[in-house]
Amino acid sequence: MKKLIAVLTLVSILTLPAAAKSKEGSRVENAGEVMSEIMNVPDDIPQQLIDKADCVIVLPSVLKLAIGIGGNYGRGVMTCRTNNFKGPWGPPSMMALEGGSFGLQLGGQATDFVLLVMNERGANGILTGKVKLGADAAAAAGPKGRDLAAATDVTLRAEILSYSRSRGLFAGISLEGSTLRPDNGANKSLYGKEVSAKDIVLNKAVAPPPSAKLLLSTLNKKSPKHD
Repeated sequence: MKKLIAVLTLVSILTLPAAAKSKEGSRVENAGEVMSEIMNVPDDIPQQLIDKADCVIVLPSVLKLAIGIGGNYGRGVMTCRTNNFKGPWGPPSMMALEGGSFGLQLGGQATDFVLLVMNERGANGILTGKVKLGADAAAAAGPKGRDLAAATDVTLRAEILSYSRSRGLFAGISLEGSTLRPDNGANKSLYGKEVSAKDIVLNKAVAPPPSAKLLLSTLNKKSPKHD
């Protein structure tokens, strides 16, 4: 009996990292599906904006948690253009979105978020620590459609443009007051070792996982060159 318990314990220990990787890999795959669906609708994110973006953050199925327990929490991925933001899209870092008032707008529904990081300063800030949108980084609801003429100067100067999709409806949304941070524990689970978000995204410390294939192929196909 003791031998059986020892064997079962060993099996559970050996399979735990694989299970964790599968969980994180699923999040990366879901992010790829969200990005693929959104990028295939011309009237969602304007092509001019995705071409100017240094990085993209995709947070699938963000949920509002009970008030007093933990607020709002979403997990997803961040990928940036390599070679000083001029090359192809690179390996994703796991990210976490917390707090803010967006939960009240969601009404408890699962919502996909896509954030465009428009400059190097915004990218470095997010990759190196917790960033509060609207305070540490200028943020605005992203404009939709093929014509950007209606976009305000504030929107075009923002470091981060944010979009949401719930029940098929796609719109720009303000996430001011929310915080973004690297999910280091999830990165360790995904890549199998301790590695910082900045090293993953900017320093090519790891190769993209297989689960990132759709995400990266979609971005490299739809926006292969930085404008």
